[in-house]
Amino acid sequence: MALNWLLICHGLVTLTVIISFLCGQWPIFQGTPIERLHHFITFGAYDYFLRFVGFVFGDKARSLVLSIERCCCDRPNPVMQVIYLAIIGATYYYIVKSSFRYIPGYYLGEVHKYTSLLAVGIGIVLFLLTSFSDPGTVKAGNVSEYLLAYPYDNIIYTEKECSTCKIPKPARSKHCSICNRCVARFDHHCGWMNNCIGERNTRYFLAFLLWHCLLCIYGAIALALIIAGRLKELRVVYILTVYYGVGNSFRSLAPHVAQVVS
Repeated sequence: MALNWLLICHGLVTLTVIISFLCGQWPIFQGTPIERLHHFITFGAYDYFLRFVGFVFGDKARSLVLSIERCCCDRPNPVMQVIYLAIIGATYYYIVKSSFRYIPGYYLGEVHKYTSLLAVGIGIVLFLLTSFSDPGTVKAGNVSEYLLAYPYDNIIYTEKECSTCKIPKPARSKHCSICNRCVARFDHHCGWMNNCIGERNTRYFLAFLLWHCLLCIYGAIALALIIAGRLKELRVVYILTVYYGVGNSFRSLAPHVAQVVS
């Protein structure tokens, strides 16, 4: 019974954090603990961390943290790309080490060893395409082409000049202060890809996001099938129902199965 309540509490806390992080700024949550938790997660925690560093180690340490933040978030920094690739490599190594010994299993064939490697490889290729492709840099030599492709409508987009590049700004373009260049159909600067997302690499970025979403779904289903196969091979349900008298229903078996899995 204690384990059941622990799982319920863990699920509620996780759900609250996710809702606060994603939806805490919505007007419906204004003035509620959800909004305050959202502010703490997105801004407050870092602000308290800076105050703690300044109080314990002094202003020089606080300035060092801010300089690291500027280097990682406000300037082109290939270190973020290396960190991402290292995380992907470490994650796949952990999956290989912990899960591949159960493949092939009762529900999964040996082919999933190779499809998982292929899936991760495609994700890395999409990451590299997004990171190193030209987002659509607007320069003096090609600005006339972009002005024809993205004309002003004089309603939302009016004729303007980039104060930094000293060239006309086509509609839907923006000067990126991090990369120090004008980008056509600018969306945002992606720090961990060390590149802007614009006209020419938006398709790679969206494919990257979609592929990783599918990759997460594939991983979750594969993990569930591995666990189900192990339960089948070890005859856990049979032992619980026959030898321990647990009712043969999902509601009765779920807590006991969760305890065995954990």
